[in-house]
Amino acid sequence: MDLILWRHAEAEDAAEGQDDLKRALTSRGEKQAARVAAWLDRQLPDGTRILCSPAVRCEQTVLALGRKYKTREELAPDVPVESVLDAAQWPQARHPVLIVGHQPTLGDVIARLLHLKHGTCAVRKGSVWWLRTRERDGHEQTVVVAVQSPDAV
Repeated sequence: MDLILWRHAEAEDAAEGQDDLKRALTSRGEKQAARVAAWLDRQLPDGTRILCSPAVRCEQTVLALGRKYKTREELAPDVPVESVLDAAQWPQARHPVLIVGHQPTLGDVIARLLHLKHGTCAVRKGSVWWLRTRERDGHEQTVVVAVQSPDAV
């Protein structure tokens, strides 16, 4: 199974009293989302399920891709790793899954799947981590297929 994790692009700082879910992308964030979306559009296999946090900044990020997606409450900021893995149906899903979400949760998912000792992984705004599960010598492994930054595309 392929699990593609896309952190939302750069967003506005929260104004005092503003609902965190309402923060929008900056103009730089819109450009980041467009660049990464163009790369993803060339790479994503047909049948990829796309799931998005209900945060405005995540929806604006995924809209740049121009594909159908579903908003999922269990991908909101600060959810546990298990919520993301359950939403993705990791590792049993038959089709690739693209998750558009937040730090530190996405970094925590990466760290868990790659068995990183420190328990988290830094994920830059707008970046994509593409992971794949496979069986090797009777053991399930997670491998990194690609990491793409908005500055590199």
